[in-house]
Amino acid sequence: MTIDAIINYAARTDFRQRYYANDHSKDTVVVEGRLMPLIDARACAPNLDKEGFKLVHHASAVTDFTDRAQIAAIHADEIIALLKAETGADMLIVSGPGILRFSEKSAEAGAHNNSMPARFAHIDTSAETARGFAQASQPEGTKVRRYAHYNVWRSFSGPPQDVPLALCDARSVSADDLLIADALFDEAGKPDWGFESYLIAHDDAHRWHWFSDMAIDEALIFKTSDSEYQNPVPHVAFDHPQVPEDCHPRASVEMRAVAYWYD
Repeated sequence: MTIDAIINYAARTDFRQRYYANDHSKDTVVVEGRLMPLIDARACAPNLDKEGFKLVHHASAVTDFTDRAQIAAIHADEIIALLKAETGADMLIVSGPGILRFSEKSAEAGAHNNSMPARFAHIDTSAETARGFAQASQPEGTKVRRYAHYNVWRSFSGPPQDVPLALCDARSVSADDLLIADALFDEAGKPDWGFESYLIAHDDAHRWHWFSDMAIDEALIFKTSDSEYQNPVPHVAFDHPQVPEDCHPRASVEMRAVAYWYD
């Protein structure tokens, strides 16, 4: 199945754009919405080392995905085991706590740190940032031949999702589509900090996908960097044009990890 939906791209500007995790009034991203076809990837069986993303069955022992203590105690190890099995990497390191995000229809959206859906197409880290993060987490005494950063995304609100995640086939994206930007984190009570990321400029060649009606026991794995395959995946939250108006708001959890392959 294919649907048409608005994908929010970033315009090409003569200045370096920036965006914040919480106070979006400070964003300088110039958004260009384009109507694009989106393919339901359930029929495609995409591959992590080609398209750059994959949906897998993954039942978790977590009973409440809003419970950060459970995520830290249980889910981090589950993600490591999942990614080891899917990638064959020698070492996996979860690189941060779970990120909870909610559709704007939910009272939880914006009520927590970094809890709004990402509304413009982006890649979480630039190649330079990804290299620095990988080097910083690399276990001492190891010789790495390849590293890759993965996101594992799960909806725990049940289907259908009013604001699903769209993913772009990495093979349809050119280097010229990647606009260097600054991702800034402005958590209350802490100093702002940030790093270099990519925004995505429009190209008709982009092949966008989404997975319909994701269930809580499914996990969407996608890459944000790969030192060997060089196929990071642009992604963005979008409004599904065919879900009911009274659809319950999407709630999701995202785990990030870096994988290492040794010589």
